[in-house]
Amino acid sequence: MKNKILLFLAFITCAPIFGQQLKGRVVDVFKQPIENVYIYNSNKNAHTHSDVNGHFILENVSVEDVLQVGLLGFEKKEIIIKKKDVEKGITIQLKSKIFQLDELILRQEINALQTITKVDLQLNPVNNSQEILRKVPGLFIGQHAGGGKAEQIFLRGFDIDHGTDITLSVDGMPINMVSHAHGQGYSDLHFLIPETIQKINFGKGPYYANIGDFNTAGYVDFSTKNIINDNVVSLGYGDFNSLRTLAMFNLLENTNDQNAYVAIEYIETDGAFESPQNFNRINVFGKYNAFINDRDRISLTASHFKSSWDASGQVPERAIRNGSISRFGSIDDTEGGFTSRTNLNVELNKSLSNNSLFKANAFYSHYDFELYSNFTFFLEDAVNGDQIKQFEDRDIFGMNLQLTNTVNYDNVEATYTKGAGLRYDLVNDIELSHTKNRLETLQQIQLGDVKQTNMFAFFNADFEIGKFKISPSVRLDYFKFLYNNRLDPVYKTRSKSQAIVNPKLNFLYTQNDNLQWFLKSGIGFHSNDARVILQQNTDKILPRAYGADFGNIWKPTKNLVLNTTVWYLLSEEELVYVGDAGIIEPSGKSERFGLDFGLRHQFTDWLYLDTDLTVTKARSLENISGEDYIPLAPDFTMSGGLSFSNLGNFSGGLRYRYIDDRPANEDNSIVADGYFVSDFNINYKMKEITFGIALENIFDVEWNETQFATESRLQNEIDSVEEIHFTPGTPFFAKATITYRF
Repeated sequence: MKNKILLFLAFITCAPIFGQQLKGRVVDVFKQPIENVYIYNSNKNAHTHSDVNGHFILENVSVEDVLQVGLLGFEKKEIIIKKKDVEKGITIQLKSKIFQLDELILRQEINALQTITKVDLQLNPVNNSQEILRKVPGLFIGQHAGGGKAEQIFLRGFDIDHGTDITLSVDGMPINMVSHAHGQGYSDLHFLIPETIQKINFGKGPYYANIGDFNTAGYVDFSTKNIINDNVVSLGYGDFNSLRTLAMFNLLENTNDQNAYVAIEYIETDGAFESPQNFNRINVFGKYNAFINDRDRISLTASHFKSSWDASGQVPERAIRNGSISRFGSIDDTEGGFTSRTNLNVELNKSLSNNSLFKANAFYSHYDFELYSNFTFFLEDAVNGDQIKQFEDRDIFGMNLQLTNTVNYDNVEATYTKGAGLRYDLVNDIELSHTKNRLETLQQIQLGDVKQTNMFAFFNADFEIGKFKISPSVRLDYFKFLYNNRLDPVYKTRSKSQAIVNPKLNFLYTQNDNLQWFLKSGIGFHSNDARVILQQNTDKILPRAYGADFGNIWKPTKNLVLNTTVWYLLSEEELVYVGDAGIIEPSGKSERFGLDFGLRHQFTDWLYLDTDLTVTKARSLENISGEDYIPLAPDFTMSGGLSFSNLGNFSGGLRYRYIDDRPANEDNSIVADGYFVSDFNINYKMKEITFGIALENIFDVEWNETQFATESRLQNEIDSVEEIHFTPGTPFFAKATITYRF
């Protein structure tokens, strides 16, 4: 017995030298959790990352082990593990610092491209909603209806229209509108105040099991800030009677347990057009964030957005050539509209066990939309004109559930993510009408109610085996479509349902600290408009897209990062939006393949260069050669710029974007002109006050922001003409801003 007691005492005494489990949390100086921090045990050559609540668990830790803790944008920390850390856990506080590209270590990053975009966002802050999506490398946007309509999106050889082939979300709440009055996937991000954005997650291609409908060309997910460090008041004024005011205030004294803030934005402008746009928009956003206990967090977000505007519409080239109107004139200046959106979103992040994290959010949106357009002028109605009204009143209900478990199998770390969710859209009075001067309804073309349900589940596994990460996944979606056509003489509910299963398989190989290779493959889809599915009886309810990416991220020198990707995407069904009919038309299979290239170089501590380009070949597979062009599909885009920060009290940058000439119709006989536009901004900080000047289109080039090959007829014409109709891009534009932080 004596020997057993001595042996037991010896074991207790020596226990700290054997590997144990270390539980910890990483926070910033405001006691807020930091996600994706790299924690490395240099003694055991083992690592982990912090979760969304800042928590981490590191296996096989012994007293006196040395931990290296780091994340780009924070000062690195080295910690020697003490006995009390193992027994009671450890809290690690990191101080923020200026991003330095030489500190980027690819081996430590969960998603290096998103980290690089985080650097771009930090060095080039966004201060208007039009710029938000341009933060995604290779993504282009264009506005063509007075500033209030959602932007047209271009990515990887897609004219995505307003969101048909890209999934957009904010804090887990979907932005894309299914079966929308103006077009499938319509995505209006104008309710998002740029200064509230914390990070931008994105991915190109259909390779992500947690992303569903519309994920063919890619996805973008915005996360809003849980906390603001300072109160902010900002006022900006510029050309064309442009005004923007912003206020952000903490509502509670920030503590470890809870915080809350509100942001209010108001914008108005007349634009450069001869007929004033009379554009105005109000945004109100509030967020409450609290820790239920040390490990669980809940967030409540509420926002309201309202916008109205007039528009000069797209103008035909022939009217400019013959001098009947100027570039900023109009054929029908009674276009325009009104839209509003109210959002409620509740998020929960809960640790169920040491290796298990549960995330959930439930959301509700109420959305109104009323748009007046005239694409063809007097083609259909030579007396009253061809103005149309598109209208809807929508409620959206939904939730997302996700459970993540981490399991260690000897030398293999496995992470399993299981998810499920629901989205239900109730769309009342979805309408297309022929109108006159916005006041008189001449004919109701479509009028009805849509009910659309999407239920889904997915499973994703990540197996980390040495330098490899292998990620197989699968997603199941179920859709139910209902439509009541209120123009039918007899009440009738049309309905269809369909389920779809899409697998994905991704590989990541980290060759060393400065080189990563990846291979992605998967199948995605986008749903089609319920009215098209049910009234035209198409069998292409959920057309698929099959894709593959192969590429690398390489850091050849400490201040230079290159990313290169070759990719291919096959679409089962190419959809074309017909604006004057308010419908989607199928046009068969298509394929796209191309090259993405990105470069980031930090010349000095204060000077940073970024550039991204995409080369694409996009073709229809169901038309003969020479008549197989996909209208408006860009074949070459390039964007980037030079940024300077912390140059004394100065910061700012020079930005550019370029898109090549591209076919506007199937045989390339009509061409949409490309453009090269440059912008410049400079800021001077004096204690709590920052003065800023922004100059858009600094070389005052004439450029067409959006273009379409459209058949139209002017009032004095006998025959119709098909040619480019365009919305002119903004000429030289100057704006001054003053911002006060306290």
